[in-house]
Amino acid sequence: MKINLAKSAGFCFGVKRAINLAYKTAKTQDNVYILGDIVHNEDVVKEIISAGIKKTGKLTRGKGRTIIIRAHGAPKKTFEKALSLGYNIIDTTCTMVKEIHKIAEEMEDNGYKIIVIGDRDHDEVKGIVGHLRNKALIIDNPGKIPFSKLNKSNRFCVVVQSTQNIENVNKIVGLLRKKIKNLKFFNTICKPTTFKQKEITELPLKNDVMIIIGSKTSANTKRLYEISRSLNRRSYWIQSRSEINPSWFRNAKSVGVTSGASTPDAATDSVIAYLRSIE
Repeated sequence: MKINLAKSAGFCFGVKRAINLAYKTAKTQDNVYILGDIVHNEDVVKEIISAGIKKTGKLTRGKGRTIIIRAHGAPKKTFEKALSLGYNIIDTTCTMVKEIHKIAEEMEDNGYKIIVIGDRDHDEVKGIVGHLRNKALIIDNPGKIPFSKLNKSNRFCVVVQSTQNIENVNKIVGLLRKKIKNLKFFNTICKPTTFKQKEITELPLKNDVMIIIGSKTSANTKRLYEISRSLNRRSYWIQSRSEINPSWFRNAKSVGVTSGASTPDAATDSVIAYLRSIE
């Protein structure tokens, strides 16, 4: 059985940067805390905690403490509160996510109402809308567009959660354009996501079985799986090698492997080693 690993498998540069900054901070400073999970992967979170960084769900007394803002970013009020409480802030927000914040803020300043295409409960989306003065519209599904809230006389600007599926985004934008005359659209899906999604439209067609590795809390891994599954029914989403069922590969001559942007190489290497053992 031939194993074909996607070139884009594993950490994107934004995740690498966030993790490296966290480790550097842990080595050089005391009383380091992180607000939530640095990325959506349980193994990475465990390693961060093992490095001496304490996970917290809220900001309290900050004097003499350092707070790490995770890769997905955070609302502006979170930064303001951390400063007011005396925290030293280490911001690991992905640079591409920061660019979305900048675009949304500038367009709002120019009189546009902001629409965010993304998962309503995702940390990145909460961070984006949390940098705006006014309430943004959040849309995640072409079938759930709140047309009643779209005043034709208004100007709207669309930005996108960086890990969204481009096909889903294009469907939503196409429907919005039919209702909104003055619509500015910024495709803010990041390059690593675009590359991963391009590969995942090809690998499932070239392999008998597909393995997608990543946490069940990872939005970008979920999308990789959904795309793969739509093209190849023998697609399986796992977090580690322990979840693999050897029967999946019955009569398979090739298996494609990819992993989400927050999946460590160690997890992927372990899966590949196991696949080789059952050839």
